[in-house]
Amino acid sequence: MKRKSFILVLYFGCFLTLTGCWSQKELTDLAIISAMGIDLTENGEYASTLQIINPSNVAGGLQGGGAGQGPPVSIYTATGSSIIEMNQRASKKLPRRRYYAHTNVLVIGEELARKEGITGILDAIERHQEFRMTAVIIIAHGVKASDLLKVLTPVDKIPANKIIKNLRFTEEQWGEVFTLNLQDVKKDMTAVGKSPVISGFSIEGDPVQGSKMENVQTSDPETTLSATGLAIFKEGKLVDWIDGKTARGTVLILDKIKNTGISFDWKDKKDVGTFQVIRMNSKNIATMKKGKPKITVEVKAEGYLSEIRTAVNLTDPKILIEMEDTIEKTIKEEILLAVEEGKKVKSDIFGFGQVFHQNHPKEWQKLKAEWHDVHFPELTVDVNVEVYIRRTGLRNNPSVLKQ
Repeated sequence: MKRKSFILVLYFGCFLTLTGCWSQKELTDLAIISAMGIDLTENGEYASTLQIINPSNVAGGLQGGGAGQGPPVSIYTATGSSIIEMNQRASKKLPRRRYYAHTNVLVIGEELARKEGITGILDAIERHQEFRMTAVIIIAHGVKASDLLKVLTPVDKIPANKIIKNLRFTEEQWGEVFTLNLQDVKKDMTAVGKSPVISGFSIEGDPVQGSKMENVQTSDPETTLSATGLAIFKEGKLVDWIDGKTARGTVLILDKIKNTGISFDWKDKKDVGTFQVIRMNSKNIATMKKGKPKITVEVKAEGYLSEIRTAVNLTDPKILIEMEDTIEKTIKEEILLAVEEGKKVKSDIFGFGQVFHQNHPKEWQKLKAEWHDVHFPELTVDVNVEVYIRRTGLRNNPSVLKQ
């Protein structure tokens, strides 16, 4: 009998520990925010742009039916003297509760990033209980964040998803940009001897036309979004943009290259060959030489020849060795271009200071106070590159050109 009473008391006691549905949120009461943009107004206030999903216009879209005829997202804007005030003011226009748990993209306007910086923005977002620090962050390049989020995209119905996929596929296939989330940027901003560098996005075409449904109802959209360039930050503010070979050199030093095609010259002909990278690793080594810091960037790359537009005998091992030397020089040039750009704006976006801090902690104590402004611009950087051509594709020699 005592045993039964004990079990009964234990049974009812378990009910007391159950929380039930005290924090339930009805889906019909939520405004699911897929992306948020922040700009700076003319009077110095913050302006937010919320990209909110319209579920009825998205459902079934991938299967070709079931979706509504309206836009897949709606845009709501609000202003405020602080990030929190701006965010709360959005409730005056929204008929639903703002829900940030599915916010995957944060877009910062270029003007805001230059004048105010991103330190305060990240602090406010990091304190928010719903906003995830795994959200991707980008900088609006040459446009406002609001214009970027208003563009409707044809392939991915939700523009925020398009931005993420576009960024990741560009990173995987080309290598001039890379994906960073809020946590990554926060670590770079608080790290010793490193400044953040964030990928940018721009609008190709008319922003006004891009916000209309007609932009996704044609096989050739007039307005598109594209990943363009890297934004260099110093002390939390945007100071410069880099793109092309300089951007790829930066990504290479950071050891974030996954796949890319490197064009190279052959003899007196420009850009007649392409070396397709399948594996590339870089390592930064810090040394002290006569009391001065020195960095050696070591790169190893493996790949194959994906294109040759000149007559050359690829069955000759000596020819392949010469090509490897040429590709090594090309990669070295891109790395040095990136280093010079970083030195020009006095921002160590490569984390060279971190390497010194880790490997030479005593010497670093003397360098850290003036690292970005004095020591980094005068830093000696050597580059060693090893390239291996593993194969020449499905053909040995060019098929249309005769020697």
